[in-house]
Amino acid sequence: MPPRILLLSAYHAQSHAVWAERLQGLFPDWDWCCLSLPPRHFNWRIRSNGLHWAYAERETLAGPWDLLIATSMVDLASLRSLVPGLCAVPSVVYFHENQFAYPENETADARDNIEPKLVPIYSALSADRSVFNSHFNRETFLEGARNLSRRLPEPLPGDALKKLERASVLAVPLLPGDADARGRNREDPGSIEMDEPAVLDVVWNHRWEYDKNPALLLAIVRQCLQVAPGVRFHIVGQQFRQRPPEFEEIVRLLDAWGASRCKASGLRGYLEASDYRQLLQSADVVLSTARHDFQGLAVQEACMAGCSPLAPDALVYPEYLGPEFLYGADGSVAEVADDVVKRLQGLLLRKINGEKLPVPDLTRYEAAAVKRDYASLFSALGVG
Repeated sequence: MPPRILLLSAYHAQSHAVWAERLQGLFPDWDWCCLSLPPRHFNWRIRSNGLHWAYAERETLAGPWDLLIATSMVDLASLRSLVPGLCAVPSVVYFHENQFAYPENETADARDNIEPKLVPIYSALSADRSVFNSHFNRETFLEGARNLSRRLPEPLPGDALKKLERASVLAVPLLPGDADARGRNREDPGSIEMDEPAVLDVVWNHRWEYDKNPALLLAIVRQCLQVAPGVRFHIVGQQFRQRPPEFEEIVRLLDAWGASRCKASGLRGYLEASDYRQLLQSADVVLSTARHDFQGLAVQEACMAGCSPLAPDALVYPEYLGPEFLYGADGSVAEVADDVVKRLQGLLLRKINGEKLPVPDLTRYEAAAVKRDYASLFSALGVG
């Protein structure tokens, strides 16, 4: 009989869904049951999911499970107290992110709201194993927990912090299909008509939200339109009803420029999977301006498709990108934008000269490599 796995995702945002689907894909012969809740009403969702599932899914939770895997948004401590049978099931908490390293709106309410920080700590302490998708995620979580402990009226017990420190790192796997075009040459500069300027296709592929630093993106677009018209932007990604105003200005600038010089403005907004894959396979560069990324899956997938990355020398990126792919994230928006634009101009010149743009080696993130580590983790818990 295959192992029976209960997977809980309390805030099933896009990246969480990708991880859940790919994890199940690593072990297709296992018997999986996935319960998820929509990614909205964040503060309520992170605190109430245990209560919701304990009563709405009690029959499912009472099943004969061999392993329980929960995202860090799941209030596992409360859920196990409400459904005591789950206490006997080996458990893993998986951290896609942590609220300590998430850019906050600096208001008193935001600073004083410690529930989204405490719930994952309780969950990690109640689980048998805790896993993070990157070392950056793990270290910022531990640092945040220590800092929070110092702020509390009474510090967290030392043994609790020691258990948190034993957490391991396992990335979201990259699928073989992500590498279909890895390393292949882009458009041959020699085939460009003499009266048509060379173009560097740059993909920015993130959620259209403030934590992805739209102010920096706007500054880069504005400067490129002035000094680097050979750069063509494709601003793609998930959008929401409310979005930072910088995106409206970015769209306006590209539309105004594209009316007379269409090369400056490429695809925008959300793309279907096939169109998105085709874009990545035809683009030259993937650009990140993020202030928050715990693995940078969008950047990794673009690299696997053959894009040369350009990302901040901060967050998770130095874990898998060498210095040639990183720009200085310190400094004013204007200073950082100037650095990025100069690097884009350099990449455009390399393309014009017929050089193959560099792409990092991410084979250690591919499914075959990551599966061995997941299998080892589950085996230690008596599964598989």
